[in-house]
Amino acid sequence: MHEWMGDNGHTPHIVVDASFEGVSVPAEHIKDGKIILNISESAAHDLDLSNEAVSFRARFGGVPFDVWVPMHSVLGIYARETGQGMIFSHDAEAVTPPATRPDIDETRSRPHLTIVK
Repeated sequence: MHEWMGDNGHTPHIVVDASFEGVSVPAEHIKDGKIILNISESAAHDLDLSNEAVSFRARFGGVPFDVWVPMHSVLGIYARETGQGMIFSHDAEAVTPPATRPDIDETRSRPHLTIVK
C-alpha cells in the first residue's frame, strides 16, 4: 500500500496508537493518544517497514527523531491527498508480545556542517 501510494503521487500517512508499549514518537505531537506520521520518502529517512515495526528518522519542528512503532500499534494507512486507505483490525488474542526497540547508538555523530560567515 505504501509503495502504491508513492507510485501514484500520493503522500502515505500512518495512524498510530501511541499508548502501546514500545512506541517511540515525539510526545508533544500525540493528540488523543494517537499520532499521524508522514512516511513518504521525502519525510521518513531510512524507512524500514517490517513485520515487527515501522522505523525511520524524521524531523519534528526541525529536531531529528528516531521513530520506532511496533506494527500492532499501527491503526491504518491513508493517502493525505484523498483520505483513502486502509484501517487495520487487530485481533486481541493474535497480538504477539510487544516488539522491543533495538538499541540505538545514543551518541550519534553531529552533522558535519560548519557556519560560514
